[in-house]
Amino acid sequence: MNRHILLDKLTASIASLASGKHRFFSDNIDSASLRENLYSVSIQEFDLTPGIHELNAKTLVGELDPAFNAAQLKGTEYPTIIYHHGNNERPFDFSRFAKNSFKSIFYDTDESIEANLIAVRAPFHNSTLKAYQRKISQLSNFAAMLMTSVKLVQELILVLKREYSGPVLVSGISLGGWVTNLHRTYYNSADAYVPLLAGAALDELFITSGYRKLAGEPAVQHPEQIRKILNFENDFQQITDDNVFPLLGRFDRYIEYERQKVCYGDRPIKVLETGHVTSLLAADKLREYIVEHL
Repeated sequence: MNRHILLDKLTASIASLASGKHRFFSDNIDSASLRENLYSVSIQEFDLTPGIHELNAKTLVGELDPAFNAAQLKGTEYPTIIYHHGNNERPFDFSRFAKNSFKSIFYDTDESIEANLIAVRAPFHNSTLKAYQRKISQLSNFAAMLMTSVKLVQELILVLKREYSGPVLVSGISLGGWVTNLHRTYYNSADAYVPLLAGAALDELFITSGYRKLAGEPAVQHPEQIRKILNFENDFQQITDDNVFPLLGRFDRYIEYERQKVCYGDRPIKVLETGHVTSLLAADKLREYIVEHL
């Protein structure tokens, strides 16, 4: 077993122990569809100005707290990168040891990024790990969280298309990669999509991959319900535009390369010789790949 696979398995085991009784969907697997969740989200109006914008969203599960950080606004003529973080990250925390892929990709470098940079924060990611675990113990909360992020990305694009002239690229890693592909599926209004470590078979993450250790017993006992709510392959494949540029890790035990590559048909895929955890650590390669598609 190579080190990439071993690290993924070890990380999943540790996370499973740490989650205790609050695993993914451990309390309830009832949920409206992803599409129904999306079309039920409304987000308060905002202006695109520098800094952090805390927002209110009305959803099927109540009011949620998405946010975005216009971290770098170089000008209306520049391209824009809208980036969505991974699971349980803190995208506005720029302290030295923060779990923040936006920081590691775009800030921890001497390279100047010639683009506007906007970081999106999903609901439930402005508190503690324990609070987050309690929320995602219900599938309905997880689905609403995903689609609230998708809706916020769309609202940002509408503002950018109205006020800016440069192209818009949407990217994200892991959880953010799913949001990226979901936005392309249901809006397809960006100029380019760069999903990192994601496909369209989100159900497989909790049913068959090495990450299934973090799924609760109801999900394990009723995989058909998880597939019904979280798999969006058919909708994703209805979009035929050549505007998606995926990146996967060959040894990823969570977003499994052989399974997720099928979602992209015959489109070219950038493949890192890494696992999930080690892909997250390859910030230079991730940044290079995103910027390449501006």
